[in-house]
Amino acid sequence: MEAIARLIAAEAAAAAEAGTTTGDGLTAMGAGLAYGFAAIGPALGIGNLVGKSVEAMARQPEAAGMVRTTMFLGIAFTEALALIGFVVFILLKFA
Repeated sequence: MEAIARLIAAEAAAAAEAGTTTGDGLTAMGAGLAYGFAAIGPALGIGNLVGKSVEAMARQPEAAGMVRTTMFLGIAFTEALALIGFVVFILLKFA
């Protein structure tokens, strides 16, 4: 949190020197943080999903085809969350 406060203070100082407002820099920082936080959840979800799928395939090799298909479907749905986060990032950045 202190790092964010320092970045905001630095942005305000740079904007004061340039004679502009701090809104643009803070919007970019907020958009970057939003996408960063939005990417954490899907990353953890996909890691957990693949790990459990490998474990399931190791326990029951005869069911590997079904587990693999379900794993890829789960990855696709989880990755959709990251794409939604990217869309929000773009909307915050350019709106």
